[in-house]
Amino acid sequence: MTEAVATVHRRSSDSTARPSDGLMNVCLQSVGCRLNTSEIQAMSRRFAAAGHCIVSDPTRANVCIVNTCAVTSAAERKSRRRIRALARANPRARIAVTGCYATLSPQRIAGLPGVSWVISNTEKDRLVEIVASALLPRLREALRWGPARTRAFIKVQDGCDNHCTYCIVRLLRGPARSRPIDAIVAEVRALVAAGCREAVLTGVNLGAYGRDLGHSSSLRVLVEALLARTDLPRLRLSSLEPWDLDEHFFDLWEDARLCRQLHLPLQSGCDETLHRMGRRITTARFARLVKAARAAVPDLAVTTDVIVGFPGEDEDAFRTSYDFVVAMGFARLHVFPYSPRPNTAALHLPAQVPGSVRRARARVMRMLGARQAFQFSRRFVGRKMMILWEHCRRDGLWMGLTDNYLRVGTHAPGNLHNRLIETRLVAARNGYLVGELIG
Repeated sequence: MTEAVATVHRRSSDSTARPSDGLMNVCLQSVGCRLNTSEIQAMSRRFAAAGHCIVSDPTRANVCIVNTCAVTSAAERKSRRRIRALARANPRARIAVTGCYATLSPQRIAGLPGVSWVISNTEKDRLVEIVASALLPRLREALRWGPARTRAFIKVQDGCDNHCTYCIVRLLRGPARSRPIDAIVAEVRALVAAGCREAVLTGVNLGAYGRDLGHSSSLRVLVEALLARTDLPRLRLSSLEPWDLDEHFFDLWEDARLCRQLHLPLQSGCDETLHRMGRRITTARFARLVKAARAAVPDLAVTTDVIVGFPGEDEDAFRTSYDFVVAMGFARLHVFPYSPRPNTAALHLPAQVPGSVRRARARVMRMLGARQAFQFSRRFVGRKMMILWEHCRRDGLWMGLTDNYLRVGTHAPGNLHNRLIETRLVAARNGYLVGELIG
């Protein structure tokens, strides 16, 4: 793997007009996982704290920040397209690129149009200082929270100590390491004071939170601290490896502020494939865990990831995986055709599956996922649920989320943004439920 450099090159001249007060318009975008989103949100808060203006329109930006992904070759292509699109939208803006793809292939990123900085994951926490120190004399300190956000993604952990044979993220993010609980509580309190209604805890391996901090700290302890020490209306957990949980973990949901959603990556419903993947789980143990979770948390949405076309997956293994997914009845399914990644063990496994077969299996599994998502959502037609309303589409339809991650739309007068409102769910559409506000 090539080592990334914090600053690869800078333009000899900067023709972008800067704001008259010496501050910047900054556009921040992310490709990939929720952890990337949480990092971009944290950067946004730090730029805003220094007095810079956060803009969503890249044509108004002096600087564009892109947090990239390299989990698959498709994610790499999407990252390159995003960078090129920003350069086309605003040729005068300077682009800073960070994240896993920037760490994996810094020279290729540096050659893309408009790129002034390539900043590796190891330097990512210094991105705001690197960019600002190059363009501005100093940073000012204040605290602002962008009013467009309803959910904050909070990075509590980074890195991973697992050895899944297909995954390059462990190599790009390094070993597992956790933030102190007091720092996380303070961040959430500040967000709540600024109007945030929901926080989503994220990490490369969220279930491993606290192991590097000592036996007295764990994800359970962190969740208990946030529920006890903040007034946050909603707390959501992002992806959790199933082997990091036991049945007692589900006692946390006695507090109704903890959102009724668990994302448990399965990756395959075939035990032989799981073994080749280096996954520390069997289908039987996974099924027992999901059964215990559903018994403890009524109306729980269990979502998952599935990889198809992994080396050695023949038609029988794919059918076994498919049948297991059918039996589990997930609320949402994220399907990925296997993507060979450099420096991973799976790259050298025998019986590599042709790309056309991988893509065909992905289509079949995604059709199953769409059916399961619709079946789960229509169970709630006729129910009353609290909706956190997020944004209004161009057609006037307000979109929001239940705590168990059902997307809901409604036509209503006034501004619903960032409001938690009891809503009656009256019909199921393709991709969302129709809601009617109560009262």
